[in-house]
Amino acid sequence: MFDLEQIGKAFLILFAVIDVVGGIPLILQVRQQAGKLYPARATLVSMAIMITFLYIGETILQVVGIDVRSFAVAGSLVLFFLALEMTLGIKLFKEDTSTPGLPSDDPKVYSIVPLAFPVIAGAGTITTVLSLRAEFERPNILVAILLNMLVVVVVLLLTDRIERLLGRVGLIVLRKAFGIILLAIAVKLFTGNITYLFPGP
Repeated sequence: MFDLEQIGKAFLILFAVIDVVGGIPLILQVRQQAGKLYPARATLVSMAIMITFLYIGETILQVVGIDVRSFAVAGSLVLFFLALEMTLGIKLFKEDTSTPGLPSDDPKVYSIVPLAFPVIAGAGTITTVLSLRAEFERPNILVAILLNMLVVVVVLLLTDRIERLLGRVGLIVLRKAFGIILLAIAVKLFTGNITYLFPGP
């Protein structure tokens, strides 16, 4: 039922997209605004978002008349531009992290918005989870999500220590390295699914 190769590949793809290590500066900024973060709360909410889209995302696509492979092609383009952001240090996507009406001084709120969504489980992550359905079996993706959530909660708990260990330059190098990996993954996802949309004679 479980395939270690699929789990490993799905884990690496999600790890590169979530980019929780590269997002440490942003996490620190959110914590500074909130005064305190709740790593377990942020992790559970992020996990719930990803698992929800893993299991009912395909149903949503079917309702609007889109198959998984078409979405995978679209998702590969999103991943491509995310990878360009990471590699070139440019900003192509603008996430709205402000939510009118929520108490800005409540750290529990900050642990959900913007930390859980969109910093951890943002549009790129959700797109990736749905796109992976065209490549891997659902149980293997689920295990990959759970493993990534373990990494996320550890990073959130040890953010200060990791930042001191890697330093600013180390975080930049790591982000660019995973950007290149993600770029290759996006190309593979695109070429692996585009042929199904335009079958030969």
